[in-house]
Amino acid sequence: MHNNNNKTKTMNATFKHSLSIALAVVTLHWSTVAGAATVPVPDPQEWARLTPEQQSERRVDIRRQLQSASPQEKEDFRKRLRESFQGLDPEARKAMIAKAREGWSAMTPEQREQFKAERGEKLKAMPPEQRRELLQQRRAMLEKLTPAERAALREKLKTGEDRP
Repeated sequence: MHNNNNKTKTMNATFKHSLSIALAVVTLHWSTVAGAATVPVPDPQEWARLTPEQQSERRVDIRRQLQSASPQEKEDFRKRLRESFQGLDPEARKAMIAKAREGWSAMTPEQREQFKAERGEKLKAMPPEQRRELLQQRRAMLEKLTPAERAALREKLKTGEDRP
């Protein structure tokens, strides 16, 4: 009887040890899976084919996902988004810009003002480091434009045309 009691204690200890190892492995696996669940970056060309309503719905969904993301996940999302736009050829960029212009032109003056005000508030809410990073990103995008595209943009900014 004494031998069976020791055997039972050993089996219980082995079971508890195995269970704790299994739980540790499962916990590690789930934390890795959860970390890998990053906010997906929409494909720029697919995005351009969406209707304004669909874009708005996707934008709300992405913002919701980003609200629950870690700072590193947010940074990774911004980096992947920037890279996806920088990877476009000039013609694809022109097509996307034209589509954005159409959407901007379709907005009422009130909608434009609301959009500008919301964007201004977002920029003001950014930490100085993030604003500097945004400025660097915009400079990098300008460097990728062809000389003709940069000249056209400069001219457009001089004339003060409404733009998105």
